[in-house]
Amino acid sequence: MLIIETERLILRPFREGDAADLFAYLRAPTAPCFLSLKLADLAEAEIEVGKRALDEGRVAICLKGTGQVIGDLFGGAGEDEEDETASVGWNLNPRFGGQGYAFEAARALLDHLFRAKGFRRLYAYVEDHNKPSRRLCEKLGMRLEGVFVEFVSFTKDAAGNPIYENTMQYAILRREWETLGGCPRDQVRS
Repeated sequence: MLIIETERLILRPFREGDAADLFAYLRAPTAPCFLSLKLADLAEAEIEVGKRALDEGRVAICLKGTGQVIGDLFGGAGEDEEDETASVGWNLNPRFGGQGYAFEAARALLDHLFRAKGFRRLYAYVEDHNKPSRRLCEKLGMRLEGVFVEFVSFTKDAAGNPIYENTMQYAILRREWETLGGCPRDQVRS
């Protein structure tokens, strides 16, 4: 996995020492789609970091000045190379929301997947109530392709019945990304 540097961030593989930062935002995930990733304690976070370190599709979002992990991205690993399509996603520690970090990181990831990995099409699934992620998709130039009504359930009601969520699919093609100008060349190093 390459290391990607942006103006304020470093995107890199997970590594030993990241457990406390990962635990900071996965001990109480704010988006229902991440509830299955909830971590009970620091020991569980260390195990999760070990798994993510082996997964080239998982990237830690780190502050350039301190190295602190403030979120993560996924996309591009193990995807169907035949149709050159990959799903992408992000999860940011809420303490760092509203500062443009998610956009900066996601923009660099999309650019890397299009330019370096050669993907033709990238898409993201976003629950309809997750307005920050919807805005991020739109800011990245992704178009809304459709809404899957009552598509998936991450939670249950008091009686134990699944609560189904409407899921939106956003996507962008490489040619659309290039027309938009993509992303300024960030520094990429091995």
